[in-house]
Amino acid sequence: MKELKQRKVKFVTDSGIPIPPFIEQNTPHYKNKLGNPGSYPFTRGVHEQMYRSRFWTMRQYAGFGSAVESNKRYKFLLEQGTTGLSVAFDLPTQIGYDSDDPVAEGEVGKVGVAIDTLKDMEILFDGIKLETISTSMTINATAAVLLCMYTALAKRQGADLKKLSGTIQNDVLKEYIARGTYIYPPKQSMRLITDIFAWCNDNLPSWNTISISGYHIREAGSNAIQEVAFTLANAIAYIDAAISKGLDVDKFASRLSFFFNGQLNFLEEVAKFRAARRIYAKIMKERFKAKSEKSMMLRFHCQTAGSSLTAQQVENNVVRTTIEAMAAVMGGCQSLHTNSKDEALALPSEGAAKTALRTQQIIANESGIADTVDALAGSYYIEHLTDEIEKGVWEYLNKIECMGGAVKCIESDYQADEIAVSAYEFEKEIESGERIIVGLNKFVEDEHDFKMDLLKIDEQVQKDQMARLKHVKETRDNAAVKANLDELSHAAEGDANILPYILKCVESYCSIGEISNTLRNVWGIY
Repeated sequence: MKELKQRKVKFVTDSGIPIPPFIEQNTPHYKNKLGNPGSYPFTRGVHEQMYRSRFWTMRQYAGFGSAVESNKRYKFLLEQGTTGLSVAFDLPTQIGYDSDDPVAEGEVGKVGVAIDTLKDMEILFDGIKLETISTSMTINATAAVLLCMYTALAKRQGADLKKLSGTIQNDVLKEYIARGTYIYPPKQSMRLITDIFAWCNDNLPSWNTISISGYHIREAGSNAIQEVAFTLANAIAYIDAAISKGLDVDKFASRLSFFFNGQLNFLEEVAKFRAARRIYAKIMKERFKAKSEKSMMLRFHCQTAGSSLTAQQVENNVVRTTIEAMAAVMGGCQSLHTNSKDEALALPSEGAAKTALRTQQIIANESGIADTVDALAGSYYIEHLTDEIEKGVWEYLNKIECMGGAVKCIESDYQADEIAVSAYEFEKEIESGERIIVGLNKFVEDEHDFKMDLLKIDEQVQKDQMARLKHVKETRDNAAVKANLDELSHAAEGDANILPYILKCVESYCSIGEISNTLRNVWGIY
């Protein structure tokens, strides 16, 4: 095995036993099925050394109220040792409405930060050099607009765009399946996504152009097999769409990434991640004829399960999150967000967010599980679970293929119906007591004296945001705004790549609502 860069630590157990990077599987069955870490079919991990070389990126998903408040939280998290930023946007931003739109009433800054124009993005990242940080943005229908805002800000900072790193979620198919923050019909949404693939290939080569998300599918009530199957079916649809636009699979596939849910069934979750990598590698090699191994690697971010948190006995949520985070690490994630204990009640407080980050740091530096790669490989039970999950996923993928693919299935509500059945069965088990949730249906306590400092969003946030937006609109060059929006409208009617037109709009301080409404007028809404 070639020598690779490693962390500057002594890889031995507390008893002084040397820790190898991984144990090779010598039996023909395991050698053929698993391979070694960093090699096809990547069951055991996408990198040969995994966390012996460097830890996963420790992200803490954050964003609330105004850009000013969120900027303070980002700086706090960076001071505490987070290694990547992850931006939550409020609902109006996610579905393309300005903060002064009547539709936005009561929602501004509530579930994330409000971003109306490039001015808000400038405030959000004030004092943070974009070239030196990796930023993940959980945004889908308006992903192109937020990416252009981020790019415009990076240009103003003098950043080398080729070094700009991060991810936009940009996965609108799962919005139709599970989450609901879509704007345009599927055909036009897919156009935006493939335009982003092509534009980033030329302009932001280090940017992850999509994070194909199983997280929300799982939060909606799917099981582990459905989470992987529906996510990979969506991936197939995106790759098909990109190839049909004339893009070379080996030019864009290496920048595709995934986003999975970290649930509490520890061993099943580890097996789920291993199975997902193996299936994806086969799809890329055998179906799409990818030549580059980088195109076959399923790289994924994991967030611990929000749906597993309880409002009762919130301290228990620290334990739940720890178990879920360890499963993600044992499963080989590339980046990780750990939920805060108070998220069943409110947006995370500063103290709870710090504890969540410390959970990752303790796992990385104290538990020892990052010192070797795929430590559970060869376990009869883990390999059995991995095989069983793979079998179940292929059954779903073959059925979806026979039904005409992911988009056709979305139009007939197939995935949503399957998830609804799974969610119903799960809830029935809780209500009957067959499934125990500690503090909820067993080991219950009287919590009338419960007190906790919860984060609350002041209604003044919307008033301040509206005032800032009004000022921007009054002081910008409105003739340039109108001209750029007209150009965007004409581009949307044709088939040119739409990203350069959105970037021009953003740079002239067009608002997210103005840009989205221009596209709504041409493409309609779903």
